[in-house]
Amino acid sequence: MVISKSASRFRNNLCGMWNVELFHIPPSTFYFPQKNYPKKNIMDNTYHVQEKELIESDITTYLHRHETKDLLRFLTCGSVDDGKSTLIGRLLYDSHMIYEDQLEKIAKDSKVYGTTGEDFDPALLTDGLKAEREQGITIDVAYRYFSTDKRKFIIADCPGHEQYTRNMVTGASTCNLAVILIDARYGVITQTKRHSFICSLLGIKHVVVAVNKMDLVEWSKERYEEICADYNNFVSRLNFADIHFIPICALKGDNVVDVSKNMPWFDGSTFLHHIERVNISSDRNLVDMRFPVQYVIRPNLDFRGFSGTLASGVMRVGDEVMSLPSNQKSRIKAVYGADGEIDEACTPMAITVTLEDEIDVSRGNMLVPLKNVPKVGNEFEAMVVWMHEDLAKQGGSYLVKQTTSMVPGVLSNIRYKVDVNTMRKSDEPADQLGLNEIARVHVTLHRQIAFDPYDKNRDTGAFILVDRMTNATVGAGMIIDRVTSDASSSSPVSKNIVKSDSLVTAEERERLLGHKPKTIWLTGLSGSGKSTIAKALERKLVDMGRAAYILDGDNVRHGLNRDLGFSMEDRTENIRRIAEVARLMNEAGLIVITAFISPYRKDRAEAKEVVGDDKFMEVHVNADLKTCEQRDPKGLYKKARAGEIQQFTGISAPYETPVTPSVTVATDECSVEQCVDQIIAALK
Repeated sequence: MVISKSASRFRNNLCGMWNVELFHIPPSTFYFPQKNYPKKNIMDNTYHVQEKELIESDITTYLHRHETKDLLRFLTCGSVDDGKSTLIGRLLYDSHMIYEDQLEKIAKDSKVYGTTGEDFDPALLTDGLKAEREQGITIDVAYRYFSTDKRKFIIADCPGHEQYTRNMVTGASTCNLAVILIDARYGVITQTKRHSFICSLLGIKHVVVAVNKMDLVEWSKERYEEICADYNNFVSRLNFADIHFIPICALKGDNVVDVSKNMPWFDGSTFLHHIERVNISSDRNLVDMRFPVQYVIRPNLDFRGFSGTLASGVMRVGDEVMSLPSNQKSRIKAVYGADGEIDEACTPMAITVTLEDEIDVSRGNMLVPLKNVPKVGNEFEAMVVWMHEDLAKQGGSYLVKQTTSMVPGVLSNIRYKVDVNTMRKSDEPADQLGLNEIARVHVTLHRQIAFDPYDKNRDTGAFILVDRMTNATVGAGMIIDRVTSDASSSSPVSKNIVKSDSLVTAEERERLLGHKPKTIWLTGLSGSGKSTIAKALERKLVDMGRAAYILDGDNVRHGLNRDLGFSMEDRTENIRRIAEVARLMNEAGLIVITAFISPYRKDRAEAKEVVGDDKFMEVHVNADLKTCEQRDPKGLYKKARAGEIQQFTGISAPYETPVTPSVTVATDECSVEQCVDQIIAALK
């Protein structure tokens, strides 16, 4: 079978237009190991023989079978020389997915450019640029396509150098799974953390950690387990749904396609076996229907259709829809797919729809259900990866491309940069961004658009920043759920708000209530006894004639903070809101008792700044993790250990112990009454 360059180009354009992957080439064109090629264990070729027979007997069935296969997009990332290109080359070689003429050329190039002496170098299959081969590194993202009997694959081989982070972001933006390679000699290093953070930032839920070059550590099980533990400790704050560890030797093929005989202690699946079976079906958003209009088709007076790719959800004939941002309503009259009229369509189909009413819908508008609408506005906050040599400056004007709309906008505020090594706010000034830097920003647009948070919908929550003069893409962004002001800032978002003073002074409230206001901030692990102590403390204070009230973590999340999850950003916002409420209650003269895990020191410090240093009392409710797990009053630790709860403090998320608390009560040593007495004594 021969495919010309022009035909191949046409096929790729067609695939991009209709989201259909037709890249599976009949196995007769791929190599089967010969005596002139590197020796290896020959796989069972039954599947390839059956495919060849099916092509000869029933080409229609063959094409339909491969058209309906599941598609997995994954990328390889990690530090320089961790073996990313080598892994892909070995995967294609061992699964018989290399053209014979291509293999011959790689065998020749291995003697000139190879990094394995004169032996076969699998990395040359993806490192195609002359500069890449000369240096033995990956510079640009290389894409490879292959298929097995289980599913189809698109592989993005990404560079490992820090200066090519923007290339890595480009490759990761459409992937379902990330393969993080770690050199077994060096373990988890800075670039490993950088790429893991970016993968989490880009919404990739599935991760394979391939501990490579196990031959260079003598196939050590202890070294492998040490690396796994180090990586698990690091990623506890990241939003990965599942992480799978595999020890491999990409150069020799151990645990890539075939089970390694050098590591009998590992009883898990091989790399190919895992990626063939990893479940990505739940990753698609089939609930929130979003249809960005890309083109209006008007061939005659009797037909007016709206074309585009269904970003998420399901669209059916008869559904009531609304056009955003105009809010005009209608009903779906007909839906047309690639083969004609259909009753319903689901993401990511390319379709054309007609409406029952003649409402104004044009490119850049979005059709959504009446009872499930996205946010509509002209400003949002986002995490941005800067991808250009020219600096991004606060107040800079750019074109913001989101779905099918292109809107002028301003980078109105760079709130803070992110240190990818610690995943915390950087101490560097945030008035400008350089190449490959990541920051949280506030974007203001010249007109309204419809959007969703990126973690809810990757298609409607992503955008790029385009330079208005050169038309170059300078940044990639992910929209955050809500717009919030910094906890340390005393300035409101609106400029038309002034603070109102009361006619009742703080001294009058103290005389009326008989005590000074205070916020008693109880912090500790889940199960340490915060709520129990808070209730007993409230009871005793009231019995003493003091006006006290508890702000309990669970109670607050049922109402005020019910829109928040348990990501790092949401935890921070949860504490900020509680601090603001506590400050208001202190102004009313009350003693406020808060019972929150509040795991991060920085969040507690900002809460103290909001409430006021003279009114804030930090109490560390101390109990070791073992004791907390034994208590486990809500069964949360058990669920966290089973993987049912992500980002659980003490298990998959860290707890930062207070450095200088006002009081420390040891609930695993003292009774509730003794702990309460310690706090009362400190108050007096």
